[in-house]
Amino acid sequence: MASADVQQPPAQEAAPALPDYLTNPDAVLGDKDAKWRYGRAPDYSKTRKVYAETKQMTHEAGSLPELVQNLVKNWEVEASFKPQLSDWRTIDHEKYSFAINGSEPEGAEAMLKVGTYNAIIAPNEYYSPDYSDFASSHKTFKRMMPTFAWEVLEVYSGPPTVSFRWRHWGQMKNDYVGFNNKGEKVTAKAHGGAIDIQGVTVATVNDKVQLQAVRTWFDPMDMFRQIAPNGVVKKEQAPEGLTPAEAIDEAQAGVKVPEEQELPDRTVQTAEEMAQTIAAIDKKEAEQAAQRGEALPADHPAVAGSSATEGGCPFMPGTSR
Repeated sequence: MASADVQQPPAQEAAPALPDYLTNPDAVLGDKDAKWRYGRAPDYSKTRKVYAETKQMTHEAGSLPELVQNLVKNWEVEASFKPQLSDWRTIDHEKYSFAINGSEPEGAEAMLKVGTYNAIIAPNEYYSPDYSDFASSHKTFKRMMPTFAWEVLEVYSGPPTVSFRWRHWGQMKNDYVGFNNKGEKVTAKAHGGAIDIQGVTVATVNDKVQLQAVRTWFDPMDMFRQIAPNGVVKKEQAPEGLTPAEAIDEAQAGVKVPEEQELPDRTVQTAEEMAQTIAAIDKKEAEQAAQRGEALPADHPAVAGSSATEGGCPFMPGTSR
């Protein structure tokens, strides 16, 4: 008896591989060609340990919540420790912007210039970005709370618009020292308890699952209410003749700093390169303000001229698991 012809099913195209910053929360820490703020990639092992021991959620491997969580963790590493924007792999460089609590959206350059803390905290009686620079902001918060873990609690929608609720937590091991909206030095004694804040983010991503428009809502005062639960803090005039970072160093003498801050508090850029970077950012801000028909503040520094240096998963649409 003749054997029947057997037709082979058509070969299916393999699903595109996921970017490593979706599958591994520490992916960008292995970027050997990147410039790092302290000359080397930071050590996140203690933070990851605290996360594993005290997290509230355990997401299934490869699930949308886990992929979102990994993406944001890698973004945070880049935003905090990569001073050269071209090294950031987690964002769409042409379209990226962020906004906090309905504020005017800003580009990545703004966060690179002032730091992640200064970019998201408005001036208040405990802290003000107006009296803090990149280095002092990290010393204020990372010395008070050496590990600050982060996790996704819920994901409400998938790409291209990803909406999720998150949690950021740690332990207040050392005194809080910062400068408030009046320029006063504020000190709150360490209570050894938890600091736990939550918020919601809505972000769009491109076909490479890189962040585009990132919009976050949270109550920043909730953190300060937990830092000083009794509302009692010490306020005094800030020392004169010192930079914010130097003043923080003086106030926190004897506090053991995170490992990455044992290195010099400067970027790997030279002073001249940093000045060019800031000039380019100021120039771009001026151009954007002109396009909106706005004038720069009277006390805004001079803007450089044109010679300045310009500086198969639920997350992949169209694929099957």
